[in-house]
Amino acid sequence: MQAINDKIFKRLEIEVKKTYYTFTRYLSPSTFAFLYFEGELSVEELGEHLRISDKFLKIDDNHYFINYMFTEQNGAFKASQNLLLNLDKHFENTKSCIAVDTFDANKTPRIVINRLMEILKETQKSSYSRIEDESILNGVL
Repeated sequence: MQAINDKIFKRLEIEVKKTYYTFTRYLSPSTFAFLYFEGELSVEELGEHLRISDKFLKIDDNHYFINYMFTEQNGAFKASQNLLLNLDKHFENTKSCIAVDTFDANKTPRIVINRLMEILKETQKSSYSRIEDESILNGVL
């Protein structure tokens, strides 16, 4: 994954901060994720395969930030499995993968984004699983 341009990075920061506010105010869980999709995928097409409560942002031609709103990590992992299954069926593409990170409102938005990028990078190296969380970083960071 290439470096994220400043404009997109600012939007990601705002999304993370808004989610932290919602969590602090209402104790509403969320989980952040990065999707890598090899091939053409429009925002409209991706939106058809996500839950209505999920928010997402296109980072570049192949990468998307997903905010699984109101969802703890186990639920986000299941939602990610469903997303990949739907994308695989619809696009006949089995090279996509998703990085999921544990929600921690004490992490800065920069740390969240960097961790997701690192998890995604390690997930792409692994042929074992197409969805990974921070446990893949054990021994890497």
